[in-house]
Amino acid sequence: MACAVDFAGRAPAPRSLMARAPGRLSRANAAYWSERWRSCLAPPADAELRAERLGRDVRRWRALEADVLAVEAQISVLLAQTPGQVLTTLPGVAAMRAGALAVHALPISRFATAEHLYSFTGLAPARYESATIRKARAISRQAPGERRDALMAIAWGLSQHCGPFRERDRELRARGMRPIEARVALARHACRLCHRMLQSQQAFDEESYARTRHRRGR
Repeated sequence: MACAVDFAGRAPAPRSLMARAPGRLSRANAAYWSERWRSCLAPPADAELRAERLGRDVRRWRALEADVLAVEAQISVLLAQTPGQVLTTLPGVAAMRAGALAVHALPISRFATAEHLYSFTGLAPARYESATIRKARAISRQAPGERRDALMAIAWGLSQHCGPFRERDRELRARGMRPIEARVALARHACRLCHRMLQSQQAFDEESYARTRHRRGR
């Protein structure tokens, strides 16, 4: 977008793309996209006006991004002063995800077991009981969505960056679970792990966790 603003829709050179890329952009990729840009239609007659409007949008986006980074920095400082800091040792779980769960889970002494915490998030199955019938239904949702989202975000981060959770995710999908169903199942395992870490205040050890998982057959 920065190139579209600066060059009013004209194709930039690979060097210009690399200079304005927010992340790492190799010369080969820059050359590829520069060539693709040149093969597109020529800029319209009102390209200058469009570039001006887009430039205002880009400036607003950059200001918002700066605000988000500032808030993340503040959350990191606050989280470091609480027992929730230990959750940042989980792969794929930085301060934002750890803080989102910690704000609901702490003090962990309120939850005698991981199942109590899991039920508190609203992800536990709803149960129906009568004199003759006893069965579990879909997740209860008897909690604000922020609690479910916090635990589901940690489960997603672990499924992307933690070996044992990636393996468990593949196993669940191989059984025929849909992605969202597998995520909910992973969230239960993540809840047990987070509950134990918040109680023990021991950093996550992936090798030890993998050995324990296979020993228990989970």
